[in-house]
Parts: sequence; structure tokens; C-alpha cells
Amino acid sequence: MNPSSHLLDALRRNVEAALVEDIGGGDLTAQLIPAENAATATVICRVAAVLCGTDWFEACFRNLDAGIEIKWHAHDGETIAAGSTLCEIHGNARAMLSAERPALNFLQTLSATATATRRYVEAVKGTGARIMDTRKTLPGLRLAQKYAVRCGGGENQRSGLYDGILIKENHIMAAGGIRAALAQAGRIAPQGVPIQIEVESLSELEQALEAGAQLVLLDNFGLEAMRKAVKLAGSRAELEASGGITLETVRDVAEMGVHRISVGSLTKDIKAVDLSLRFGPI
Repeated sequence: MNPSSHLLDALRRNVEAALVEDIGGGDLTAQLIPAENAATATVICRVAAVLCGTDWFEACFRNLDAGIEIKWHAHDGETIAAGSTLCEIHGNARAMLSAERPALNFLQTLSATATATRRYVEAVKGTGARIMDTRKTLPGLRLAQKYAVRCGGGENQRSGLYDGILIKENHIMAAGGIRAALAQAGRIAPQGVPIQIEVESLSELEQALEAGAQLVLLDNFGLEAMRKAVKLAGSRAELEASGGITLETVRDVAEMGVHRISVGSLTKDIKAVDLSLRFGPI
């Protein structure tokens, strides 16, 4: 998958911040090695996963050694088996040692999000439901993690508060009710910006539908309530299920007939993929 220019800007900021955070005024331990020494290394994946983050990984090394050579054996979005060699690296030894941890941090974190997403996508296969992300991302990695969700086969919702309207319970309360909130959203939304409203009951869903809502978030609905919501909405609105959905329950939710399922754990409750970088003979 090719990152967009917007994502590439975020990538550069991510990598610069990570290198400054880790290296600061200089890598003291890397000075054990003569400055002119070269080295060769490989990266091994210890578990089955979906690879993601190769551009962030490469950028960490190239920021410190523009001439470094990295040969990939897999690409973003591909499934990799446990024990696979992901890439081979050859370049300046000091630069490789200094870039190692930030580079692996990006690769193991983004691969974790892609892997989790793929599991959810596979779990609902054939139902017609789409797996969506949320804004519950790691600070500073919003666009990177959303890219990882796409690599895993999921879909992105709004990137932030600036490119979509989601009317939640506090917005409804402050605006004076569901109808008033939707009416105001319709007046202020720029062309092409989606308007979604969150409801917590079938009664609120009916109010939202009567007010013209076309995209509705069902917050923490049980399966029976979800089934009734799908019947109530019919073709009037697209429904999204959210709240406490796990890999064990997502198939049941999808079979209720909702169009979308948003899962915050794809980006906030992830376990880093186990990767290892090892130096070898030059």
C-alpha cells in the first residue's frame, strides 16, 4: 500500500520525534563501535502477523544513514508466518544500532494493529458488515494506525474532529435534543462531510430517523435490541454497532444485519508483534 502525501508528512514527524526522543544529544553506547564500521542484520518475526510499518522502519535508518540498504521479503498488508525473515539490512553499524529500537517500535506496533484488524475482518467475512476504526489511537500515531487498519482490511472513519461530525450524548444534551442537534449539524457541515449521531435506545433511534439521520451509531446495544434496530431502520439509515465488541462476539453482531462495526481495541488495546533484529557477519 502506498502512503498518501498527508500520511508521508505524518510519517516524517513520527520518525523525527522518535529519533530525538531516543537519541537526544547522541547514542553513547553506539560509540563502542568505530564510526567507519559497517554491519549486516536481519529482522525476524517470531509470530504469525500482518506486516505493516515498513516505511516508518526504513525512515528511521535512512535518517541516520542515507546509503543504508534494506531488502524486504514481505510488504505491508501481507501475512507473514512465525519465524519469517522480514528484511536484511546493510549499512553503517553505529547508525543501525541507534535506529534499531525506534524502527522496531514502529514496525511491531503498526503490525499489531494490522494483525488485530485482519482477525476481525476474517471473523465477519460473508456477513456484509465492515470493520471500522475509531479515534482511540496512540497519541501522535493517529494516521499511522489508521493506515495499519487499512493494511489489515478494515476501513477508516474520520481522522479527527475536523473531517466528520459525530453527535454524541453530550452534544445532544448541550444542543437541546436529537432533532435540534441534527438540524444544526445539517446547517454547519461542509459539503461531503458525514454526519453521524449516536443513540442509546430504540426510542432515540426512532427520534433520529424521524429527524432525517442517515448514519446512526448504536451505542452498547444488546443483540436483540440491535436486531430490532435493524428492522426499525430498514433502508432509512446506515447502522453502526459500537461498544464492548470483541473478537468472540463480533460475528454475532455482524449477523444482526448492521452495516458497520467500530472497534476501538484495534488501535488502543494492541499487543506488539514479537520482532527481533540480529547482527550477523558482514
